[in-house]
Amino acid sequence: MKQHTLKESFSLKGKGLHTGLDIEIKFNPAPENHGYKIKRIDLPEQPVIDALAENVKSTNRGTVLSKNGVNVSTVEHALAALYAYEIDNCLIEVNAPEFPILDGSAIVYVNEIERVGLKEQNAERDYYIVKNKLEVKDEETGAHIMVLPDNDFGVNVHIAFSDSSFLDNQYATLNHLKDFKKEIAASRTFVFVREITPLLQNGLIKGGDLDNAIVIYERQISQEALDQLADTMGVVHKNASQLGYIMNKPLAFSNEPARHKLLDILGDIALIGKPVLGQILATCPGHKINNKFARIIRKDIKLNDVQAPVYNPNLPPVMDIKRIKELLPHRYPFLLVEKIIELGPNHIVGIKNVSVNEPFFQGHFPDEPVMPGVLLVEAIAQTAGLFVLNMVKEPHEYSTYFLKIDNVKFRQKVVPGDTLFFRVRLMTEIRRGMAEVKGYCFVGDKIVCEAELLAQVVKNK
Repeated sequence: MKQHTLKESFSLKGKGLHTGLDIEIKFNPAPENHGYKIKRIDLPEQPVIDALAENVKSTNRGTVLSKNGVNVSTVEHALAALYAYEIDNCLIEVNAPEFPILDGSAIVYVNEIERVGLKEQNAERDYYIVKNKLEVKDEETGAHIMVLPDNDFGVNVHIAFSDSSFLDNQYATLNHLKDFKKEIAASRTFVFVREITPLLQNGLIKGGDLDNAIVIYERQISQEALDQLADTMGVVHKNASQLGYIMNKPLAFSNEPARHKLLDILGDIALIGKPVLGQILATCPGHKINNKFARIIRKDIKLNDVQAPVYNPNLPPVMDIKRIKELLPHRYPFLLVEKIIELGPNHIVGIKNVSVNEPFFQGHFPDEPVMPGVLLVEAIAQTAGLFVLNMVKEPHEYSTYFLKIDNVKFRQKVVPGDTLFFRVRLMTEIRRGMAEVKGYCFVGDKIVCEAELLAQVVKNK
């Protein structure tokens, strides 16, 4: 899939949940590989904060991003909408230290995204592919998030408040992002009456009201205390003996709180910086554990600048050895790519199985056979050659030649029995027969070699 941004900008106005300020926010198209960035246009130098998990400063009643002392909070509902609509690049301008709460859900953002539409970009989407089960636990709260490998993305949420007769157990599921608007987007944030006074004492929810939150009154307090709280919040008084939900609009779903927790998860994992392929199972999630989960994945992304390709041997190859021999002039013992399993507009993935019978093992450490590093670079180059020659009409009339090899690294030895995966991508557009590529060689999930190559395609026959 390709990356996407907005077709055009849209703006919204509303008050801040915690600051109570009147806020204006604008969502703008952004270039490829830009990601989500937030600009504080109310400050003199208009600083920009990258919307990434490592920039989360606080998770108290919302997600707070911070960079160089500049904060912006309550970003999760907007980011959930961008993530659900598979928007990769967006510049968000806001004139306050938080996003407007609007109606407490993501539906207003969704409606505006659908109104302006999406624009497809040239760059490919870079997914974080879950290959092994990953778990995060909070022993103190009992919160737990697990993600399992899958070819698609989905979220299952279970929330439980054992001391509440209204939220004992609730479940919510999102099987496909295309169902976000119908199933999740309209779910509003919620708060318990018993939490309101401490939040107010901490300087929060100054903009909270019954239009932007579900208030859950599940423990009876005195009429005087409830009246005093209603006066503070500027809402109509309620009979203290009548427990239940307090809000100006009825529940959008019977399990709206659980669905809102799912919405928050989407907003917080948007801070990973890449779309995720995997199934998320969450129990009693909150912004704290959501961010812990996102940070673990961010750490993995930093340690591994590119993920190993996913290989399903049951699928037919994109190019078999016959097609490879039609494109490349190489033959035994120097044909080092046996199969192409993936071919995109800007990348290609090839495979070689390393056998103990390879001729170079006779002389390259025969008592401790190690594949020569130069042949790993050659195999990367052959994979790149297949990408380029596959695009010309008469490939047998062309050859590709090295012009430059840069930034070569060998991280691990390759031995008999290893299966090599070569992932090569274009670094720039092909111009005048010149192709600049970055190639990686993997064994399993580990990079064993990488190199940047410049090659020229020449018609010489």
